[in-house]
Amino acid sequence: MNGVFDLGGRQGFGQVVVPDEEPKFHDEWEREIFGVIMMYFMSGLCPLDQFRHAIEKMEPTEYLSTPYYVHWLRAAETVGIENGIFTAEELEERVRVLAENGAQ
Repeated sequence: MNGVFDLGGRQGFGQVVVPDEEPKFHDEWEREIFGVIMMYFMSGLCPLDQFRHAIEKMEPTEYLSTPYYVHWLRAAETVGIENGIFTAEELEERVRVLAENGAQ
């Protein structure tokens, strides 16, 4: 199945530029979402295939317009809901509380 995530060899997306000193994480939230996904894997809450599929289910526009670790964040949200770790309502409430308290 080809989807928006299968860009290898496609024309029109420009050259991939990799800086010489690319950091592993550009911001602390990226490090944190990496840790969340590793916790999912190590605790058996999410198989790798389910994680990959969760990324592949992202809306194409969001997938193409967001950085790499946003894909991981969306996968953590999707898998968390699908596997009963939390509900969509609990996630929405947590996001609301964080936004009210000035969290970024």
